[in-house]
Amino acid sequence: MTRANPGGTTHTLTSDMRRRLVACAGETPAHMLVVHVGTQSLDVVHDGRITASYPVSTSRRGVGNRDGSFKTPDGVHRVAEKIGGGAPMGRVFRDRIDTGETCSGTDCGENLILTRILRLEGLEEGRNRGPGIDSYERFIYIHGTNHEDAVGTPMSHGCVVMRNADVIEVYNAVEVGTIVVID
Repeated sequence: MTRANPGGTTHTLTSDMRRRLVACAGETPAHMLVVHVGTQSLDVVHDGRITASYPVSTSRRGVGNRDGSFKTPDGVHRVAEKIGGGAPMGRVFRDRIDTGETCSGTDCGENLILTRILRLEGLEEGRNRGPGIDSYERFIYIHGTNHEDAVGTPMSHGCVVMRNADVIEVYNAVEVGTIVVID
């Protein structure tokens, strides 16, 4: 469910995150995604203004970058790959491959990777890029889930999880290379 931002609220980042963003991207990008772990939300930002906001779920184990921690990595990332364009809502992906199966509801069991995948690449050497902490090598995604009822509370294994209709909207709104800040 999209929560439009009718007032076009100006997006603010902490001064530390803004400094790190500029160090990675060269400037504050005109278009980016910002994941707020504290509020379990994702903002779509255009020209410094929030144009849409969605509920998400990050890791139930908190924030961290270590391989095997099952925590959501913070910091500046970019969309490295878009996977699943055109797949039906609820399509199941394993190892980034469309299985041909479709799932709706929690009766499918575990928290599955559904509908669309935005694979993230960390851009901060020593934080989310490099040996033992690399977001890309950890297979950190923004993706849909079969546990939509739990979205808005921490419940993932490290990824940023969204409702399936929402992840389709976000997928369609971004390109490979779009900056994603997890703060």
